[in-house]
Amino acid sequence: MKYKIAISTGFGLEAVLKRELYQELGVKDAPANGGMVRIEGDEETVARCNLYLRTAERVYIVPAEGEVTTFDQLFALVSSVRWADLLPKNARIIVNGKSVASTLCGVSACQSITKKAIVVSLQRAYRVEQLPETGPTYQITVSLLKDYATILVDTSGTGLHKRGYRELVGEAAIKETMVAGLLLLSIWNKDKPLIDPFCGSGTIPIEAALIARRIAPGLYRNFAFESWPQFAPSLMANLRKEAEGRIDRTSTLHIAGFDIDPNAIKLCRHHAKRAGVESDVHFQCMDMRQVSSHTPYGVIVTNPPYGERLLTEKEVGKLMQDFSAVFRALPKWSCYVITAFAFMERYFGRKADKNRKLYNGKLECRYYQFMGEKPPKKEN
Repeated sequence: MKYKIAISTGFGLEAVLKRELYQELGVKDAPANGGMVRIEGDEETVARCNLYLRTAERVYIVPAEGEVTTFDQLFALVSSVRWADLLPKNARIIVNGKSVASTLCGVSACQSITKKAIVVSLQRAYRVEQLPETGPTYQITVSLLKDYATILVDTSGTGLHKRGYRELVGEAAIKETMVAGLLLLSIWNKDKPLIDPFCGSGTIPIEAALIARRIAPGLYRNFAFESWPQFAPSLMANLRKEAEGRIDRTSTLHIAGFDIDPNAIKLCRHHAKRAGVESDVHFQCMDMRQVSSHTPYGVIVTNPPYGERLLTEKEVGKLMQDFSAVFRALPKWSCYVITAFAFMERYFGRKADKNRKLYNGKLECRYYQFMGEKPPKKEN
């Protein structure tokens, strides 16, 4: 069956997601708007998107969309879907809603009308008066933006940033999907050394190792669609077997993470073991100011502490000054820093070669790129 598919990602990462779609699925036509990328495909497309896309937050099927300004129009839009083609008779239906700058601003009312339209459609299709709702769960969102309604059926379940390896981290911790985006936006690749001098729970080095080893981000977790009857169990079994076969088990990696907190390093090693990359990442308890490398060329990618955690501009500024000294001692390295600290360049003592706006959750950040010398070209 052919579907309209919407894939959500962090604001500012749409271009990275589009590049992933081309590289992993061969999809060229993928328009993007406001943190959402659109494609078309079948059940295998849905499964591959969930399994392989590192920067995707969720993968949705879009059964209906259109202009609505009244509840009757919303009911008609939802009723236009052949819901029995998507949902079994015993589907457990959960409807969420959001409304931004729309005439229909009552979210709970929009949810109720959407649920009613789905239920009525299924009752007619299955010729029953009641639906048991004892079967697989379908999370459905009615999203209204400037009087345009989009109906989204979530195929992912738990957000795709939850790869399954990270535990005991706060809600404010940077997401795995965002970290993958930072790495894919950098010049780093598996043949270059990588250092994170503020590694925290280890997400940047671990995601780097997963990328280098070509380990699919969704390989060791499950997805909502796997319990849906239209998705044959053999589909994911075959795709997981394919993903296992794609893993690079031979490349030598040079990935390191450092943190001043010994408990953080213990957590890093625990997460790396759960991710299956324990032997690929070197973690060490060390003050950032002591970090160095004998390798002439390499890449730093890091998410240093900033005002949310250290509270004062003076403390963060001093940290950035000390960090810049570490970087200056590695003149041929390139450095990528994501931070919400507004005075990063001032205290770092250098204007970034490039910076872009990204969001770590709801927190507006900048991703600063300081480029080192290019290594000489290898002679043939």
